[in-house]
Amino acid sequence: MWNDVFQAIDEQYEQMVQTRRHLHQHPEVSFYEEETAQYIADTYKRLGVPYEKKVGGNGVLATLEGGKPGKTVALRADFDALPIQEENDHLEFKSQNDGAMHACGHDGHTAALLGLAEALVPFQDDLPGTVIFLHQHAEEYAPGGAKPIVDSGKLDHIDAVFGTHLWVNTPTNVIETAKGPFMAGADRFEIVIQGKGGHGAQPHQTKDAIVIASQLVTSLQQIVSRRVDPLKTAVLSVGTFEAGHTFNIIADSAKLTGTVRTFDPEVQQLIMEEMEKIIKGTCTGYEADYSFNYEKGYPPVVNHEAEAELVLQRSHEADSSLRTQEVEPVMAGEDFAYYLLEKPGAFYFTGAQISDHYYPHHHPKFDFDEKAMNHAAKTLLQAYRSYQEKHQNS
Repeated sequence: MWNDVFQAIDEQYEQMVQTRRHLHQHPEVSFYEEETAQYIADTYKRLGVPYEKKVGGNGVLATLEGGKPGKTVALRADFDALPIQEENDHLEFKSQNDGAMHACGHDGHTAALLGLAEALVPFQDDLPGTVIFLHQHAEEYAPGGAKPIVDSGKLDHIDAVFGTHLWVNTPTNVIETAKGPFMAGADRFEIVIQGKGGHGAQPHQTKDAIVIASQLVTSLQQIVSRRVDPLKTAVLSVGTFEAGHTFNIIADSAKLTGTVRTFDPEVQQLIMEEMEKIIKGTCTGYEADYSFNYEKGYPPVVNHEAEAELVLQRSHEADSSLRTQEVEPVMAGEDFAYYLLEKPGAFYFTGAQISDHYYPHHHPKFDFDEKAMNHAAKTLLQAYRSYQEKHQNS
């Protein structure tokens, strides 16, 4: 049966492309994915697969019960877009929604999972266990969609969960994951400096917010280099610096925003405390006021070893062209972490690189090799199959 299902996925490829391009033309940003969720629900309605809408927000869960005994396994795809203006003018399916773009591959994730569902339905009676098609909203923006879906209790009955991310840093045909920590916890912060503005020719009468904030940008970098154990991993990056309006006026306020990435809760706590010390000390020295807001984001993605091993050892059974490799953790974040805190499972990257059009995730010219959608659908099915076979007598 499995070879027939994999062949059926191949036959769904053109439909996956059409689905992906439709979604790419009509992106919706996190928490506003109403039409996208309806499109997904309509697909399952057409297939005759029971589904639920509005799970944890805009999430959609569809359930395909196999005709043979087995485990219940969730396969996840996210479907939100980013607030980015697309610059891929060469694409016939360029975003039609100003200021919104699928710049991370979530349109491809959704198309792959829907294609897998289309391929599986005719084989329902022969399937072991139950497949949960987990379509998640709002991955891109904390607090995200995964946690409210978990909190809804709709996944309490599942035995395992798998998910993949199309990854343009990796060549097509390569599957990557790690046994254990795989993606970092992702936090964000905002610092507002309130000084005293004045004329550019009279700096002695001011408390220059730009100078103070500049000092902070430099000093904050010393937390990772001088306060964090060098055998631990951490990133602190300032992403925005907003201050001033006119060339000859010293700014009275400045705002810094940025992100902190960690794997270890103790390192995360250390960085928070050290940031507060540096900000307070710097502003005290300049006699300026400040506010500091630190938001803990998604926890680290930590794969369960046994499930990650299934991905690494058996993905090639889905397609002989695929090869797998175990990789070091990356500092990008993902709210798939919340599922893994509750259930066994694994998250992995599906290579999707376009050799002559490489732009990173979240870039306005981002694009991916659409053939990777086929690999994503097949490897998700293979993960489901491998888990069922491993636990068939338990």
